[in-house]
Amino acid sequence: MMDKKDVPFTLSTDSTCDLYWDYLEQNDIKVARHTFLMEKDGEMEERQDAFRTLAEYRAFYDELRAGAFPHTSMLNYETHYRHFLALAQEGARDVLHFTISSGLSPTKTVAEKAAGDVKKLFPKFRVTVIDPLTATVGQGALVMLALKCRNEGKSLEETADYVNSRRLHIQHFIVADDLHYLKRGGRVSAATAAVGGMLGIKPIISFDKEGKLFLLAKARGTKKAISFIKEKMETEGPDELNYVFIVHTDNDGPSEELRQYVLQRFGCEPHVSLMGPVIGAHVGPGAFALGYISKSERNEF
Repeated sequence: MMDKKDVPFTLSTDSTCDLYWDYLEQNDIKVARHTFLMEKDGEMEERQDAFRTLAEYRAFYDELRAGAFPHTSMLNYETHYRHFLALAQEGARDVLHFTISSGLSPTKTVAEKAAGDVKKLFPKFRVTVIDPLTATVGQGALVMLALKCRNEGKSLEETADYVNSRRLHIQHFIVADDLHYLKRGGRVSAATAAVGGMLGIKPIISFDKEGKLFLLAKARGTKKAISFIKEKMETEGPDELNYVFIVHTDNDGPSEELRQYVLQRFGCEPHVSLMGPVIGAHVGPGAFALGYISKSERNEF
């Protein structure tokens, strides 16, 4: 790892990137962490998106299966302000910060406002906010690309230009067990959610070029959903970066099948992880997703 005094900029993200705690700490990536409310047995408990172990991820989805329901909200101004103020007080000057997609939340605007107010106290403090037009490990993929650029000694401006040029090349295939959670969270319409109620139908959703979710396809069962993903990858697989990511909400079987397929077909080891509670709250347990960076822009094949 590069010596801290030689690091060209500070890398920062909110916790919807769904990168694991140890990875973020080892690579000196600063995190603004979301909170969420867990509704359980008629009571509300505030929690933080700050899981450290796989057991904590799995316990969260077990709670949902048992009837608990999570409520999330936008990362607010105060949390952003405290996050950026702490960075400025630590001596950070140039910060590259990633938020969740503007198609899901106005977080980018809030982050820019908070960063601007911190700059009034620390005139040399500068934050460039990246709208990834995606979330969870799609957002995490861009953070990882930014880390690669930083480790190569690229400037903040060079890195921002590069990740912005790659964001629409991230393909997404998100297979929800049903769309109940997305509907309740206001992320999809009632009409779209009704698809998930059909017997044996697995809705496959994706991000459009504005960073919004939409229903891409319907598959009869998990095997058909996996076949759909494979067919799309056969049409156009990952680009020369060979970056493929698989994320799931405590559903190991399909995730392992896709991992084996990618490894054997494309010769690269996918980045596999469990989805964090803030994004996981909107898809519910039993979901799985695959994404990768391609030469074509998203949804063009």
